[in-house]
Amino acid sequence: MDSFERRAYTLLVGLFVGGLVSAAIISCKIITAFGIAFPAGVLAYSITFAISDIVGELWGPKVATDMVVAGFVALVCATIICWLAVIWPAAGYWQNQPAFASVIGSTPRIVAASLLAYVVSQKHDVWLFHVLKKRTSGRVLWLRNNLSTAISQLMDSAIFVTVAFWGVMPVGEIILGQWIIKLLIAALDTPVVYAGVYMLRKGHRGMVPEAS
Repeated sequence: MDSFERRAYTLLVGLFVGGLVSAAIISCKIITAFGIAFPAGVLAYSITFAISDIVGELWGPKVATDMVVAGFVALVCATIICWLAVIWPAAGYWQNQPAFASVIGSTPRIVAASLLAYVVSQKHDVWLFHVLKKRTSGRVLWLRNNLSTAISQLMDSAIFVTVAFWGVMPVGEIILGQWIIKLLIAALDTPVVYAGVYMLRKGHRGMVPEAS
C-alpha cells in the first residue's frame, strides 16, 4: 500500500470510526423528520455503511472486515470511557452532573445495543455486498450498494432499537421510522459511493482493478 492508498484508507477508517462512536453517543435522543421518529444516531451511523461499501469495493472484503473490527474495538473503548466519565467524582464547583449523567449515563445500554446490532449488520453488509459483486461480475455498483445496505440496515434497526429502548419507548414505531430514514439516506449516499470509488481510482489507477 503506497502513500496515496494509505492516506485514503486512513481517512475512510477515521470517518467510519468517528461516525460509529458519535452515533452511539447521540442515539439517546429521538428526533423526527417528515413525521417519522428515529434515534439521532442514524444521521452519523448511516455514514458507516457508505464507507464500508467504498472500502469493500476498492480493497475487498478482508480489508472491510478489518475496519469493522476496528470499529468494534472503538465502541468498546468509548463505552468504558463514558462509564468512567459518569462515575468519576465531579469538581465541587461543577453543578451539571445530573444532566451529564442523564445523557452520557444512558450510553452503556445504547452502546451495548450498538455493539450487537453493529456486529450482525456490518458483517452481513460486507458479506452480501461481495456475494452480489460476484454474481453481477463487478457491475451495477448501485444495486449491491442499496440492496446490501437496505437488508443490513433493517437487521441493525431491529436489533438496536429492541435492545436499547425495549420497555422505554415504542419499539415498533422507532424500528420502522429508523429503517425508512436509513433507506432514504442509503438512496442518497449511492452517488457518494460512486464518487468516492471513482475519485480514488482516478487518483491512483493502479490501486484496484477497474469495474464496469
